[in-house]
Amino acid sequence: MSTAHSVSSTLYFITSQNPLKTQEFAFQTKSVLYNKFHPNFCLSKKSTSSTKSQFLNKLQSISCKSLSTASPINTKNYEFTDGGAELELRLQLGEKGEIPNSKDIFVDVNEDSITIRLKSFGSIITLIETTDLYGKIKPAETIWYIDEDQLVVNLKKYDPDMKWPDFMESWDSLTEGIVPMLKGTSIYLVGESAEINQKVAKELASGIGYTPLSTRDLLESFAKQTIESWVMSEGMESVVEAESSVLESLSSHVRAVVATLGGQCGAARGTDKWRHLYSGFTIWLSQSEAADEDSAKKEVQRDIKDGSTAYTNAEVVVKIAEWEPNHAQAVAQACLSALKRLILSDKKLSGKKSLYIRLGCRGDWPNIKPPGWDPSAKSGEPTIM
Repeated sequence: MSTAHSVSSTLYFITSQNPLKTQEFAFQTKSVLYNKFHPNFCLSKKSTSSTKSQFLNKLQSISCKSLSTASPINTKNYEFTDGGAELELRLQLGEKGEIPNSKDIFVDVNEDSITIRLKSFGSIITLIETTDLYGKIKPAETIWYIDEDQLVVNLKKYDPDMKWPDFMESWDSLTEGIVPMLKGTSIYLVGESAEINQKVAKELASGIGYTPLSTRDLLESFAKQTIESWVMSEGMESVVEAESSVLESLSSHVRAVVATLGGQCGAARGTDKWRHLYSGFTIWLSQSEAADEDSAKKEVQRDIKDGSTAYTNAEVVVKIAEWEPNHAQAVAQACLSALKRLILSDKKLSGKKSLYIRLGCRGDWPNIKPPGWDPSAKSGEPTIM
């Protein structure tokens, strides 16, 4: 069973030469991201905020429309204001007396990107170049002018109701902006590795102010033994059923990020165990063997087409290569970026999740049936949403 939403998917690919590449493509029902990490561009949990900022400022982007480099923006030299339907970007040009002529300033704007260049002493200087705008804008309605020592760029949003915490998409802007969009809906992380699920869940929960929960910790606390010893003594299916019961209990909780068990011990590996996972937004953290974005895209398409794993039920897929524990925040940021795109594709999704919970998580996601519907009844009944 999968959701019937068609969204714009995104691939992220991190290497030493190109720290972050983004490629968008149309893909039925999924928001997909691919991460390949290089040790020189990884964030440690003990990193200072300055180090994190330096890392994120090194990100490079490739869109399906153009190739560009996201040059570092000095946060002391630009101001950003969200005025509702309009956005205002103010960029410091220099000291008074050194302000360039307007004919030497070039502003190039597309739906999801902006480039600002300045001609100075015969050379072209890039002030800003990014395809990582927080949302989409209307390029034809862009106005810019010089106000004393600042370049002022007025932009029109495609979605006037969408709040932009900042000019560009980043860890800080995503963690701030995603919270009202989620409306309290919990997040479930599934995948082959319980360790990855748990570490990313902690980063996500810390960033958005949710409660981090681990089904491994809950099960081991209850059973007074490790998952491994439980499997040895009672068998794998016993653990699967126990986690399924835990997920049922957690399905009525809000504002939680739940890390599930990985591998054969996890309930999420069975398609018949997803009825309570659908109470929240589900993210598959998938370890990838792909070497590049195109291979990762084909890998996801192959996974979903053959349906060999129940993880393909997830609404978001994040492809990860070369995992290390200090990659957790970068993966968490990719999750938030994909979730934002998923919710923007259907702004009723969070409310629909709430309704699904109120009706008892009956397994009728995404085609929710009216109250009183019997899960064992034949299909063909009308849906609510």
